[in-house]
Amino acid sequence: MSVRHIIVKNSLALLVAVGLLAGCKKDSPTPPDPIVPPVVVTTTPPQYGTPFAGVPNREDAVIYQVNMRAFSAGGNFAGVTARLDSIKNLGANVVYLMPIYPVGQVRSVNSPYAVQDYRAVGAEFGTLTDLRTLVDAAHQRGLSVMLDWVANHTSWDHAWITAHPDWYLRNGSTIQSPPGTNFTDVAQLNFNSQPMRLELISAMKSWVFTANVDGFRCDYTDAPTITATDFWKQAVDTLRSVKTHKLLLLAEGSSSSNFASGFDYNFGFNFYGGIYNVYRNGSPATNFDALNTSEYAGATGTQQVVRYTTNHDVNGSDGTPVGLFGGNAGAMSAFVVAALYKGVPMVYNGQEAGMTTPITFPFTSVKVNWTAHPEVTYAYRQLLKARAASAALRRGTPTAYSTANVCAFTKTAGSEQALVLANVRNTATTYPVPAILAGTTWTNALTGASTTVGTTVALPAYGYLVLKK
Repeated sequence: MSVRHIIVKNSLALLVAVGLLAGCKKDSPTPPDPIVPPVVVTTTPPQYGTPFAGVPNREDAVIYQVNMRAFSAGGNFAGVTARLDSIKNLGANVVYLMPIYPVGQVRSVNSPYAVQDYRAVGAEFGTLTDLRTLVDAAHQRGLSVMLDWVANHTSWDHAWITAHPDWYLRNGSTIQSPPGTNFTDVAQLNFNSQPMRLELISAMKSWVFTANVDGFRCDYTDAPTITATDFWKQAVDTLRSVKTHKLLLLAEGSSSSNFASGFDYNFGFNFYGGIYNVYRNGSPATNFDALNTSEYAGATGTQQVVRYTTNHDVNGSDGTPVGLFGGNAGAMSAFVVAALYKGVPMVYNGQEAGMTTPITFPFTSVKVNWTAHPEVTYAYRQLLKARAASAALRRGTPTAYSTANVCAFTKTAGSEQALVLANVRNTATTYPVPAILAGTTWTNALTGASTTVGTTVALPAYGYLVLKK
């Protein structure tokens, strides 16, 4: 990519320069020439590869989060490439890679979210060629690739710290860490700086061409330092102007402003909280119903919420789904609710293997054991396969029929209907079937067997049914 720096002088400096050229005396008093940081203007890099035509519609996505440090023995791109078939077979169609950039070394806690260079690949993960190989191999398997984008802050040894200190939030001349946080390893960017915003968006956009990626998961979109500006709308509008690519854009936030900015997805923080309270604290399963309204506030068209039972943050802080939600059975019951009720499911690497050891920050002490629980992997694969085969399960409008102990709902898409029952308790329960559903016949979406629903349904501890017709 080519970069040219344009030095912009103020009008007084330009007049001084003209005066000198016109023959002003050398001893004529002139004001000092102000030091103005250069504005970086970057041309669009050439397109690597062919834009991927198989990017799913936003409502049909199943996102698979890859934490490269834990994903393979080598903790690199090659380790992900080697397991793409497994990700595909699980039922995912979008691979989301946690930050791939060089990690800062100054005040470092080795966080991949302390980005030292937005335009480079971190050596610990491999090279740009290795990333391209991963993306090419994913596309060959029908998988899209999404990069993690960390817009709010940089590492303390990012080149902008010295070249453009005005691009950062400062108290006097002192650059600040993100206010209201304990993120002392990073420096807060100043989103009132238009030159910084343009360069940040340019760097983001460059990966679409340099590595042929298919979208971004944008970190901490609800940061007050960003939401006070129109930055995300500016960034999303710029990315949407790339007409050669269909891009999926995920906001790691819950604000309705993310939908207004044009993101495809918000992050289901509140739904995860609901799962935690229902499975961990005994709250009624009816709590899920209201979240389908509140989390979609501001969503229009097919905009979605990404729902999960674990991710890199809560896995380290709260524990694995197996540990949190009642063993493998409880973890699977919780995932049925997250994956099918409404929205787009996300799987965090290792949960489909029934991991019991959390992957704690900075994600360097644990490697995923992929063969520990093949029966759990099968259950995830079976569920996601059923979702992919059913328009009602993917896109249907839900109707709630939950009780305190059973999350129950139908979903309807055209002439197709699905019925999902999930026991949220570690004891067997009997679900009273609403009159409108009693006596109906369905096909079990997981086994293919014909099933008639009577006036009650007996569910074992953490048992679930996924039916369709």
